[in-house]
Amino acid sequence: MNVQVVTCNHHTADLTVRERLAFPSEEVLLRAYAALRARFPASEHVLVSTCNRIELYTAQEETEPAPTQLDVARFLSEFHGVPLDAFFNDLLERTGAEAVRHLFEVAASVDSMVLGESQIVSQVKEAYDLARRGNANGPLTNALFQRALSVSARVRAETRLSEGRVSIASVAVGDFGRSIFDHFRDKCVLVIGAGEMAEETLRYLQGEGIGRIVVCNRSRERGEKLAQAFQGECQPWDLLDSQLADADVIVSTTGASEPIVTAERFRKARTKSGEKPVFILDLGAPRDFDAAVGQLDDGVFLYNLDDLEATCEKNRKARSAEIERAQRIIDDETARFLHELHHKATGPIIQRLREHWHDISRSELEQLFRKLPDLAPEQRSAIERSIERIVNKLLHPPLETLRAESKEGTPHGLLDAIRRLFHLGE
Repeated sequence: MNVQVVTCNHHTADLTVRERLAFPSEEVLLRAYAALRARFPASEHVLVSTCNRIELYTAQEETEPAPTQLDVARFLSEFHGVPLDAFFNDLLERTGAEAVRHLFEVAASVDSMVLGESQIVSQVKEAYDLARRGNANGPLTNALFQRALSVSARVRAETRLSEGRVSIASVAVGDFGRSIFDHFRDKCVLVIGAGEMAEETLRYLQGEGIGRIVVCNRSRERGEKLAQAFQGECQPWDLLDSQLADADVIVSTTGASEPIVTAERFRKARTKSGEKPVFILDLGAPRDFDAAVGQLDDGVFLYNLDDLEATCEKNRKARSAEIERAQRIIDDETARFLHELHHKATGPIIQRLREHWHDISRSELEQLFRKLPDLAPEQRSAIERSIERIVNKLLHPPLETLRAESKEGTPHGLLDAIRRLFHLGE
């Protein structure tokens, strides 16, 4: 099996690059899967596109060529209409064991901005489910992603990685919000968008005792559903400007293709609100608020996903012992997964080789015993044991080499050589 992942995430690229390469909706992802199937028909695909990362996992049977990093980059360039040289150097490719380990780290939230955040495992599961709906997955990616979800559960159960503030929303509100407001009891929060990130942020703010909750979403039905779940109110999308002026805290999570609040639009809202402190948490990818909004006056505190890095790095250092424990689990699971996978590839060859040589030995013994019919049973048994030991000793070197090579990945060249050398066929 060949496994690869090409990555553009918060480690390798800034927010602007990730915004240009993002797949912001299910409809866009399904179109991408259709294009991937047409371009790479022999490959299985799973796209993981979140506010922090864009990753394309591909897998092929051993006889099929894998898409290269350049192949994937050209696909992204053509699909998004972004010049290749604008992002190619921001892509990172991993193959084989490195690709498997990376997915396990992502699912276990070891590779996240906020260690132990629960949202990423849900995003990985949703990405895998959507790949299945888009007919882009297959047996190899099925095994890989199902194991990744299992690894995530084991890390949560066996480490303290998920204790405390573990989501982007909770860290943002708890650290950044608390630096602006002593409390939230008399504050009005405006949530723009009604997706999972908006729901998670509201859940945390409700725990902080937020005063008034207003949801503003293009889909009134979804907005009302979210508002009702938190005893809030839903306002029509066309009243967004007045809600911007009233809010003390603004959480935006729409993932629109371009900023929905420009500096000029927010300047008009500020003429109504005055320069009271307003905390804006822009969790959209791409960004929902123009960066210039944060420069309008001293009362505007605008934070986006990249601004979370410093706080999250402190979190990472504080949990370094838990990282080491999680990494040991991930290393163990990676080795086990690859062993199981490569055993499936090498097992049939090993079995055929054993059967082939033992068939030959049995045939030769039958001929020998026909020529020596007067042999006593104990003599026949002694000869059979001697021949079996000889065959096993002759088999030992190639089989040990095959097992050793398979630890680093399926040894396609060696398997093919054994097939041809011993005429084992397929």
